[in-house]
Parts: sequence; C-alpha cells; structure tokens
Amino acid sequence: MSEPVMWRTQIGHAAIALRKPMLRVHSPMAKALSLCGALSVMLLVGLPQQAQAETASSEVQSVVSAKAQHSLLVDIANLGSRLVAVGDRGHILYSDDNGSSWTQAQVPTRQLLTAVYFVDDRYGWAVGHDAQILATTDGGVTWTKQFEDLELEAPLLDVWFKDRSTGFAVGAYGALLSTTDGGANWENVSDQMDNEDAYHLNAITEIAGQGLFVVGEQGVMFRSPDYGQTWETLESPYEGSLFGVLDAGEPSAVLVYGLRGHLFRSADFGTTWQRIALKRENNGALEFGLANGSKLADGSIVIVGHGGTILRSTDKGRSFTVQNRPDRLSLAGVAADGKGRLIFVGQGGVQFSAPTETSRGQQ
Repeated sequence: MSEPVMWRTQIGHAAIALRKPMLRVHSPMAKALSLCGALSVMLLVGLPQQAQAETASSEVQSVVSAKAQHSLLVDIANLGSRLVAVGDRGHILYSDDNGSSWTQAQVPTRQLLTAVYFVDDRYGWAVGHDAQILATTDGGVTWTKQFEDLELEAPLLDVWFKDRSTGFAVGAYGALLSTTDGGANWENVSDQMDNEDAYHLNAITEIAGQGLFVVGEQGVMFRSPDYGQTWETLESPYEGSLFGVLDAGEPSAVLVYGLRGHLFRSADFGTTWQRIALKRENNGALEFGLANGSKLADGSIVIVGHGGTILRSTDKGRSFTVQNRPDRLSLAGVAADGKGRLIFVGQGGVQFSAPTETSRGQQ
C-alpha cells in the first residue's frame, strides 16, 4: 500500500448529545490498519459508567492460536524485562526473552485491540473495538475487562495513564474517557474538548513537564497543561489526519505525524510548527502513512508506518533517516529490547531488526 487504507464511515440514526456527527467519507484509522470493517457512531453517555461486562461477553476469550505471533499486531510496550504486544482477535502476547519466544495471555475478548500502555512493570491497560478497555495487574499475563459498550461498533484508539489511578482513553467520533480510580469507573468527558464535528481522536501522550497532547482526524490538536482538567484547541499545520504524537525529548518539544509522510515538530508545546522533510533513499519524498512511534531508552526516536517505513532520529526529532523494509509489510508499532534491537509489530506480526540494520527482512 502506498498510503493508509481509508475506511468508509456510515452514520446511523443514533446521536451524540442529541446531535448527529457530520458524515465523513474515507475516514482513516491508522492503528486498525487494513483489516478493520466499517465504523458506526459512538454512543458514549456523559455520566460515569460502572465498568462491568455483560455476562454473555465475559465468557468470550481470545482465540488461542499458535500463529498469533505472526498475525496482525497493532501496538507493543516495553516493561523493562518484558515485552507486551496487542492486536487482532483479542491477541495479547508477552515475551520475557527479548522477543525470541512469545506466550499468549488470557484475554476476555475477541475484538481487535488497538493500543496498550503500562505505568510500571505490573499495571497496564489495553483498548480496542466496542469501546473496550482491558486491565492487567500482573504485567500482562492475565487481563480483565473494565469497560465496554456492546452497542458501539467503533474503537477506542489509544490509552494513557499518569499513575495507577488516573488515566484517559481516546477514540472514534471524538471519544474521550477518563478515570481516577484505576478504571473501576470510566467517565465520558468528550464535551470538554471543542470538537463539534466529533473528529476521531487517534493518539494521546504526555509531553514531559508540559501536559497532555491529543491528535486526530483532519489534523485536530488539543493540549492540556493541567493534565486533563481543561483542554485547549490548537491551530494545526496540516488538514489531513494525524495518527501519532511523541515527546521529542527536550522541554516543550512535540512531534506529530500522519498521512502521506507528514511529520511536524514543535518547540513550544504545539503553538508553532515546522515540517520535517522526509526523503527516501532515491531522494524522493516519503508518501507512506506514519502510524506509530517510540522514544527509546538511548533518547533516539523511531517512527514506523505503511510500506515498511522506518524513521529514526538521534537529534530530538529535528531530522530523520528514512528506510523501507524490502517486504513492504505495514508496521504499526515499535519498541527496543534489552539488547537495543528494534522489535516491530504490524501486518506480519512480530518482526526484528538491529538498530543499524533497519532494512533487514522478517525473521
């Protein structure tokens, strides 16, 4: 694929706060890659909701498969001594040997999981379709379902926690959920953002010392200097969808990225922006969509995307090297193991590359 797959969004009869969202055709969901179906409208109410699954759903477990390591995986987290990856059919895998072998976790869903986040080596959360939120207290070995809405056929797309108590999840149709009790209760606080057209919110992260930052469809950007109490709407440098946001590793520095190789850097927490030029090995402009990224322990930044795209920066995001894997399989997440080797997840499951050999093929 030369660019992220587009989803055709069809709005039904339901409304958010008694208002139908604007019909948006070809609405992209990068983290779901090319295997997701059509999305329908988000129906999250504005009152706190007790996080409990219906009986019929709680009996459903993820599909056990010997091939899970090679199936679609959408995000990966490094817990220090353990790697945890999430993806299709409720698959959550963990590895305690730098990715050489993987064990499938016990997971109470078969929905596509789109993101995973850990605050330490024990407590973590994963989100996915049907507005599901899963939690673990044992480093990803077992998971419980904290929240879902079976009426929704739309995903949550990212999750972030400040500590074991306070966290946020973002997703389709402007969904913003918050918790202050570790997920025992989740509250819909979407109306705190000025997002009248209910644009999809694709990613949330902390910019160290500054606050929270959210990006989404049509280039929407929001920041919160008070960590989610209030949200400011920012002027975006790009009207296309943004799929990810990263702390660039120095005060107030932010990176955002999305469709067709668009990558921007801000040195002032999103007030002004500079586009980062990305050139392929043939000196042509990169036009592959960028899906996800990580800041590694050595301070370098790696961003991955469609067409096997791998970007790497060693100067706090001011410039990037650009490579594409020969297999051109779409990549959806990246982490580094204890040896400094890059581990990718995406269309081909788990893949590996040494830091200086990012064009190496699948192993």
